[in-house]
This record gives sequence, structure tokens and C-alpha cells, in this order.
Amino acid sequence: MFNVKKLLLAVILAVTAISFGAFANEAHASKVEDIQSRGYLLVGSTGDYKPMSYLNKETGQYEGFDAEAVTLLAQSLGVPVRYVPTTWSTLTADTLAGKFDLAMCGITRTFARQQKMALSHGYLVFGKTILTRKEDAKKFKTISDLNKKSVRVMVNPGGTNEKFALANLPDCTLIVHPANAEIPGLVAEGKADIMITETMEARRYVRDNAKLAAPLIDEPFTRNNFGILMQQGDQLFLNYVNLWMEEMEFNGTFDRLEDKYIK
Repeated sequence: MFNVKKLLLAVILAVTAISFGAFANEAHASKVEDIQSRGYLLVGSTGDYKPMSYLNKETGQYEGFDAEAVTLLAQSLGVPVRYVPTTWSTLTADTLAGKFDLAMCGITRTFARQQKMALSHGYLVFGKTILTRKEDAKKFKTISDLNKKSVRVMVNPGGTNEKFALANLPDCTLIVHPANAEIPGLVAEGKADIMITETMEARRYVRDNAKLAAPLIDEPFTRNNFGILMQQGDQLFLNYVNLWMEEMEFNGTFDRLEDKYIK
């Protein structure tokens, strides 16, 4: 006699076994094991964002908050860091292509990125602001002051700075410059009037260049966090990164790095 209950039980057990097997395979294939077996952590960085992750061309070393932090993350896995250069324009494609295990270089957490990739917990509160020449600082107090044809606004391509300018400054004279690290100097030289940037970067460049000012740094246009960017589909690796970040918050490491590189 056909037993419906036995059939249902068999189906449930089969589905459970398949699900468990898939979970086990996913855990086994996690980057945590891959990284430790390989012997190094592949880190994507644009290398152009002071004070987060900046490639010092004289030493050939990456410097900044993120550069030191990601070294500590690699150490927690028992491996060193190997950098993979990327750009703001290719960051999404490079992440999706698996060119590195994670990217950590002052990456803003956005819904658009979250839809395609995995983002860690946020760290450091910042917002969009401006850099300008010190002599022009009093000219720029609001978005309206920036959104004029006579105002030359310079941004790097492909990142959130360009997106902010396109969305909020349709009437300005927008200049897209390929090298983000060169823009503060170009503003100081008078090649542009404004750089759209984040409060973290603005603080560093004002500190380093007496010709520059960030008049709106205490009243940024937006508020956000940075995040570590990864491919989707590896929950174990994401959990590991998030746990590491919580430890860095709890033990004061992030505060120490902020004092060292930003304040």
C-alpha cells in the first residue's frame, strides 16, 4: 500500500541532506581556508586615497589607515598581504572577477555596491565635503555656491565623488581627472576651484598643504561609513572579517589608527 507519510519523510531527508552538503561544500570552499593554504591575502587597492590607502611611489609601500588595518587582518589569518592594483572605475568588475580576496581602500558603503557585492560592517563616520584654495574658502558655503558654471569642480572617475557631483552639481563645470591623488595639488595650483572628497581625505590634505582649506568639513553634505568589499556567496569569510572588525573596535585599534592617520 502506498505510504504518503513515508514518501514525504524521504523527500524531507533528501532535501536536508542536499542542503547540508551544499553548506558543507560552501564552508570548505571559503576564502578563509584558501587564503591560509595559499599563504597570503590578496588585497585590492586604488592606492590613491590619503589617508586610507596610498601607494608611496618613493618606497613602493602602501600607507594609511586601511593599509595598516588590512595588514593586521592578514596577520589574524597568519599570512602577509599581497596588493592587487585596481581603480575606482574598475573596482566593481575586479571584485566580481575575483581578482583579490577583498578590497580595503576608503570604499564607501552604498546600496548599489551591496546589490552586487558583499560589504563588511561599517567603520569610521565621514561625509562628502570640499577642498578648495584657502583664499577662496569663504566663497563656498552651500551646494548652491558650488553649482555654477563658473565653478570648476574636479573629481576622479568611477567613484562616489563623481556620482555626488553628477547628482548634485549639474550646472558646475565638471572636470574628471584620472588620478585622485593628484587632484588636491591641482586645486592648490588653481587648475580647479573645488575637489569633491570625503572629510577623512580633506583633513589629511589640509594638514599637508598650507594652500588648501576645507571650509565645510564640520558640516558635510552626506554621512556614511567605509566598508571592506568582497564577492558575495562566502558567508564564512564575511563573518570572519566582521568579527575581526568588531575586535579592532573593542580593543581600540581603530581609534589608534584614526589618531595616527586622520586626526
